[in-house]
Amino acid sequence: MIELRQSLEAEIPKFIEMENSNEASAFIIPHTLEKHLSEIQKKTTRYLSIYKDDKLQGFFILSLGLTNDVEFRRVVVASKGDGIGQAAIKLMEAYCKEALSAKRIWLDVFSFNQRGQHIYKKLGYEQFGVDEHEGKQLLLFEKQL
Repeated sequence: MIELRQSLEAEIPKFIEMENSNEASAFIIPHTLEKHLSEIQKKTTRYLSIYKDDKLQGFFILSLGLTNDVEFRRVVVASKGDGIGQAAIKLMEAYCKEALSAKRIWLDVFSFNQRGQHIYKKLGYEQFGVDEHEGKQLLLFEKQL
């Protein structure tokens, strides 16, 4: 069974380990310990840990907007290809709608991250724009809740 829990500062070293895996680090910009500690303490940021069968499998970073929207900043899952990520995204969306009263979730994904784009489209996210980060193209996706 997959469930989401409020993340604990004690989980951050495991998050860093997951971020620095070869699979994840190609698609995200890993945070330092100090950056995670700073972010997890902000009132406008939510860290949610992904558990399967009581074992930490990944995490989300969400940023709360001023207009009932949530920026889906990051999802990192330790093991790929077994559906944990997609199931966790559905749980995260329900959390945003129910606990945060969000009406919209948006995210950016590097244009070369074909797997991420496929999953987001499959889950109902639609592209609404393009941006850039350090010379790399970002595609902006959103989903109305």
